[in-house]
Amino acid sequence: MEAILDFNQDLDVGLFDRVVETLFSGKGNEQKMAQQVLTQFTDHEMSWARADRILTESNSLQSKFIALQILEKLIQTKWKILDEDPRNGIKNFTLNLIVELASSEESLSRNKLFLNKLNLILVQILKQDWPQKWPDFIPDIVATSRTNLALCENNMAILKLLSEEVFDFSAEQMTQAKAKALKTQMCGEFSSIHSLCIEILQKAVQPSLILATLETMLRFLSWIPFGYIFEGDLINNLCTRFLQPPITRNVTIKCLTEIGSLDCGNEYKEQLVNMFILAITGLRDILGDLGKVSEEWDEYDDDQQEFIQNVAIFLTGFLGSHLSLVENSASREVVIQAHQYLLRISQVDERELFKVCLEYWNLLVRRLYDSSRESSFGGSGGLLNLNGGEMSADLRRQMYSGILTGVRYVMISRMARPEEVLIVENDEGEIVREFIKETDTITLYKSERECLIYLTHLDPKDMENIMVEKLSRQMDGSEWSWSNLNKLCWAIGSISGSMSEDQERRVLVIIIKDLLSLCELKRGKDNKAVVASNIMYVVGQYPRFLKAHWKFLKTVANKLFEFMHELHEGVRDMACDTFVTIAQRCRRHFIAHQPGEVSPFVDEIIANAESITSDLMPQQVNRFCEAVGFLISAQLNTQTQAQLISGLMKPYNDIWNNLVQKVGENINVLEDLNVVKQLGNVLRVNVSACGAVGKGFISQIGNIYIDMLGLYKAVSEIISSCVARDGEIATKYANVRAMRTIKKEALRLVDTYVKHCEGEVAAVNENMVPPLLEAVLADYAQNVPPARDAEVLKTVNTITGALGSLMTDKIPIVFDSLFESTVNMINQDFTDYPEHRLAIYQLLQTINQKCFSALLNLPPQQFRFMVMSIMWGFKHTQRDVADVALTITQDMINNFNTCDRSISDVFFKAYFIELLNEVIVVLADNEHKSSFKPQYLLLARMIRLIDSNQITAPLFDASAPENANMNNALFVRQSIANLLATAFANLSQRQIEVFVEGLFNFNDDLDKFRNHVRDFLIQTKEFAGDNADLYLDETEREIELRKQKEKELAKAIPGMVKPSEMEEDE
Repeated sequence: MEAILDFNQDLDVGLFDRVVETLFSGKGNEQKMAQQVLTQFTDHEMSWARADRILTESNSLQSKFIALQILEKLIQTKWKILDEDPRNGIKNFTLNLIVELASSEESLSRNKLFLNKLNLILVQILKQDWPQKWPDFIPDIVATSRTNLALCENNMAILKLLSEEVFDFSAEQMTQAKAKALKTQMCGEFSSIHSLCIEILQKAVQPSLILATLETMLRFLSWIPFGYIFEGDLINNLCTRFLQPPITRNVTIKCLTEIGSLDCGNEYKEQLVNMFILAITGLRDILGDLGKVSEEWDEYDDDQQEFIQNVAIFLTGFLGSHLSLVENSASREVVIQAHQYLLRISQVDERELFKVCLEYWNLLVRRLYDSSRESSFGGSGGLLNLNGGEMSADLRRQMYSGILTGVRYVMISRMARPEEVLIVENDEGEIVREFIKETDTITLYKSERECLIYLTHLDPKDMENIMVEKLSRQMDGSEWSWSNLNKLCWAIGSISGSMSEDQERRVLVIIIKDLLSLCELKRGKDNKAVVASNIMYVVGQYPRFLKAHWKFLKTVANKLFEFMHELHEGVRDMACDTFVTIAQRCRRHFIAHQPGEVSPFVDEIIANAESITSDLMPQQVNRFCEAVGFLISAQLNTQTQAQLISGLMKPYNDIWNNLVQKVGENINVLEDLNVVKQLGNVLRVNVSACGAVGKGFISQIGNIYIDMLGLYKAVSEIISSCVARDGEIATKYANVRAMRTIKKEALRLVDTYVKHCEGEVAAVNENMVPPLLEAVLADYAQNVPPARDAEVLKTVNTITGALGSLMTDKIPIVFDSLFESTVNMINQDFTDYPEHRLAIYQLLQTINQKCFSALLNLPPQQFRFMVMSIMWGFKHTQRDVADVALTITQDMINNFNTCDRSISDVFFKAYFIELLNEVIVVLADNEHKSSFKPQYLLLARMIRLIDSNQITAPLFDASAPENANMNNALFVRQSIANLLATAFANLSQRQIEVFVEGLFNFNDDLDKFRNHVRDFLIQTKEFAGDNADLYLDETEREIELRKQKEKELAKAIPGMVKPSEMEEDE
């Protein structure tokens, strides 16, 4: 095998084929050897020189593909540094091979896969050489297309690929200047391509050639001048000649979709309307009325299903862009027919297809709602608005009323499960507790909910009638099923707040009474579970109604307590979750003294808490206590609040005091796993209640704090002795894991309280922090790595963030105990201990921001260890860790820049160049693209400090004679240039110089700086492939702006903001 690695001898192509065959078909060591040899072959710098012989003499398709991969890599990474002769040789060889293989129909069909890859290679060459070094490419390909039909078909494929590379993928694979130049060139030479395509479409009879030409035209439509599309016969030919035949109808409807999505202003309005009318006419001939599409869907073949999907995309795209145009220019019949098609397609049980339609229904109902609101505020001017003769809001609603009723039925029948619902029907038809939330289902629910809210605003009476009618069919059994009831109740819950209060009250009274009756009527655990989950979901969505009707609220709460005794675990879970939701939204009503009541309802709940929670699992008890905690938080009288907390926590304190006393008398009690679990559960209850009550919970923490820290030390000693006796395997023992739960929950309780301790930081610093640090720091440092809890790092981080400069005097001991011990756990790789890994960098970030002066007092060796650890953080592919490390560096550099010069000069002289080099290394590494934003921001800041002479200490050896005329700016330029020249052998000296110059020119304009760096990275070809992460900055910013805009719009529409997401109004 190794003979193929001897590049001083001619390649034995037969042997090469056998090695490839062994790789794909061999086994064991022989296969591994083949893989190793082929990897060495492909990585060799001269392997490309063997590609021509492999491609012409090999009998193995796999061998040929390996040769093509070698060529592709060469073209992408080293093309510019090749001499002209080998470049021309590769180009001519590729061209000749394509012509040979595409010379006949039979050869074209036989070599299709191979030709596809060859075409890609040719396009990669074009991206490098066209037009400067290959000016005649377009005229040549057009001329050869007229000589041979098979060649013409393949040329269409090449033009299609070229269009995709230049117009669709250029943003992430070429510099901005290169992409712009290629686009300009292609637009300038398009007339000859257009003439060829039109000639083929008019004269060709061969289906495969017509199909290839239409697919190529499809790629052109998004960027060619509009005149080519609208001023000839293209649209007419598409609608009348190519829409009907099954072989071309799919690509034709895609072409019409592309044309319909164009923003061509007012100039071609008439042509767009005519295209829409022609398309609907053609679809009528093909589809009829689509009346049975939902029933017959599974009987359709793949092409028929694809066509229906493409029709949906065409209709939603065109109507989404040009609805008002066709409403005012096409006949009402055509517009309604298009919407009828979408309504029928929406009924098909195919989620992705439904999502396409749903997006349009959302758009339609939002526009109808907006126009209705505008007309109600500003007057509509009768049936027609006088400004332009557009249809009035009332007329539009009347026109779509039948369609919208159909959409209401579809939305209810297709309603997705909200994330609050925990009871689901599995694939076996069983009702089970859901543990994994489906992101896609939650997203779909949000879109459907939005649509239903608009539909309710447009005609609340119609929505009420449909929902009451469908519920009555559940009651009489004519439509009873778990799925039907679920979807109806999910829809009812989703429109909370979108009706007037009077209508909402009327509808809810009917619905909740019917559901409660249904719960009594139905027998069987699963039936009851389904009805109960729906009752809980509906009532949880209507806090406005519950607040206005105390007796109903109390009845609902008591029903939830009843559900907490249900046999079905999922029902109990959901009862607890719903109680939390209601407690958050209606908390004041539970603590108020309601008319006719002996005492506030919260007193009754606390008095009966043990009975209510008697059938609940520990995690469900935590949720119950969290809910009661929210009720208690509404009590503003400190003394009364403390009494309520005491009442809620009494049973748990009794358990705690009893067990702690036993432990104090005999430490061996902790060997009983049941005792340890009970202690852990009591601490969990405290954590849940504390998070809900807030800083008032200090009255309870004061009762257990000293005992809790004593217990922390006791279990720490037991864990340490177990590890000392049995080694690290002891951390896997059940009793050790349970004891670690006590430690973690104790830390979480402190963490939770400190997050809510506004105004109490001095007391926390004086009373809580010293005994806590004394209990946890030494224990953490002395433990073996697997026994160290990341919660220690998180809690100290929270305390440092809350106390700020009050923690400065404690940072040295924190560093001594936590920093080096944690870094030594994570510096062997990038994956072990992920929680500790992120937590230690977050702690360092907080110390840097809040207690920077403490870092200045670290011993030099410890300070250097910290800086080295931060640079280690840069190298993580785990984005959150790398981002924090980069942010720490920027904060630290800014802090030092504002320090006394005698301090900052020492830091910058010691670390600036080292940090700069590390930033550039990760920036130029393909594995770290996801952290591009903090990388370029840090680089820009560092260059800015140099460029503006803010760093005055020389970063170079000023005593060296060769540095007599050196300054920091020149030294940094040279350092960056040398680093890049070493890293990227495929870049010329001039390319590096231009890049470095740009860093200094653009460092005060972050947008220009980002684009400059990104262009350079793409230019290096190190970043061949998917470079979406380099655009993450803009993508995330666009998403954030869109979310902000949607949030503002939602606030203006009653019901659009979910009750659970609304700000407290009490």
